[in-house]
Amino acid sequence: MRMSDFLVRELGRRQVVLFFLLATMLYILPLILADFPYIDDNWRSLAAGDAWAGQGRLFMDWLYKALTFTGAAPNIFPLPLLTATLAMALALTRLTFHYFPEPTLTSCLVPLPLWYNPFLLQNLSYQYDGPGMALSLVAVIYAITFGGSTRIQRWLVPSVLLALAIGLYQISLNVFLGLCGVELLRHVHRGAPWSELRRLAGWKLAQLVLGISIYAVTAYPFTNATRTELLSYSADPLLQIGTRIAWVAEKVALLFHGGYSTVFVVLMACALIGGAGFVRQIRLRNEPPAKRWLLGGICLLMVPLIVLLLPGMTLLFRDFNEGARTLMGFGVLLLLLFYLAYLGLVPLHRRLPLILAVPLLATLSLSFAYGRVLTMEKTLANSALHSLSHDIASHRELREAKRIYMSVTYSDRWLAGATGTFKQLPVLRYLLNIDYFMLAENLPSAGITNVVAERERRNATRVGYQGFPALVDSLYYRIYLIGDYGFIVMKEPPHGRLLQW
Repeated sequence: MRMSDFLVRELGRRQVVLFFLLATMLYILPLILADFPYIDDNWRSLAAGDAWAGQGRLFMDWLYKALTFTGAAPNIFPLPLLTATLAMALALTRLTFHYFPEPTLTSCLVPLPLWYNPFLLQNLSYQYDGPGMALSLVAVIYAITFGGSTRIQRWLVPSVLLALAIGLYQISLNVFLGLCGVELLRHVHRGAPWSELRRLAGWKLAQLVLGISIYAVTAYPFTNATRTELLSYSADPLLQIGTRIAWVAEKVALLFHGGYSTVFVVLMACALIGGAGFVRQIRLRNEPPAKRWLLGGICLLMVPLIVLLLPGMTLLFRDFNEGARTLMGFGVLLLLLFYLAYLGLVPLHRRLPLILAVPLLATLSLSFAYGRVLTMEKTLANSALHSLSHDIASHRELREAKRIYMSVTYSDRWLAGATGTFKQLPVLRYLLNIDYFMLAENLPSAGITNVVAERERRNATRVGYQGFPALVDSLYYRIYLIGDYGFIVMKEPPHGRLLQW
């Protein structure tokens, strides 16, 4: 068989599973090779702690109790991530057959952006939280694609799956809503009558309401009150929402730099071709012009709504989380563009949709670049740990101090070794989101147990401003000793010279 024939022939379910298994594993390979404990992983690994229930993510607690056969969460990375990736490969296979009953290799490229979402890299960086976030995506995909044999199954099972997804990670609700929009567009494209479209909208709305209701009586009661406070109506909420949308747009724009801008422009052009075909399909419907215009307006409205779901529900809460891990909806936007591009390119030539492999390869390249940045950050963290532990262990006064307080100085200049990479791929700095030199939770791994956690860092910060003589004066920090208490005060990272090699 010629290679060109293989690219366009129908694939069986086993072949599609193998394709997605290879593709999904490739995407997480850099994270596994880096093996870097990311932010919260440090204290969770130290205490084998869970504490997800208070964040409204009760099912994360259950997940780790099931995976570790304990009542807590000892670190078993990368087993949870590998398990979640296998589940994602099966879910993407299901979604592919849902969209394309007779899939080809090019068809398999369409749903892959849900996993090859550049901002999802920050989610997957968490050795503890990442697998749960991935499984929430899996649950959403199964909720969208489930088609039971009875009405009660079609109503109840997707709702339970949606509640499970929200209980693993609430942001997955944005993905569910976005995929519902894609589902509506898919039915319009295949010429579904108005009665079927109304029935589809009704089913999805019922599943949404019931899913949130199930979550409300299971996981939500355990949530800390501070995490559920909404925007205050007395503080101009529309202005706050507008500011947040602008902030998210600024961060998303970091992705489109250099060749990535060209790739996205080409993808948009291909999607516009598919959009033109979409308009033609609506015009060919045997309906009054008013109904066709209404349907066209609804379909057109889906695009800005899916764009709005990038931050989605986070816009409504008082404490706005600006991290890249909240932008899971970007994967749905990419899937929509891929779907429209596929519809536009297939009529032109059946092998033309292979163009969609280019943005996927660009994202895969970004994943490997991010993996190298994590490795650099790991090298810096190990160096910092060695330096601090040596200075503390070599001074008897510090070893015997009742408590050592550590300050945290935030800066974007700590990781000097990645300066060139950040310049070429500015989105990587946003994805990394580490702007500190050291966390107190790292020191127990070197046998230093009298350094307190970050929440008490203000004690050290005050000492740093009062001009006491330093017991240790290093490149990145000073250590003070006052009575039986030590204080680690971080310095501002040196600006240094422009790195030229």
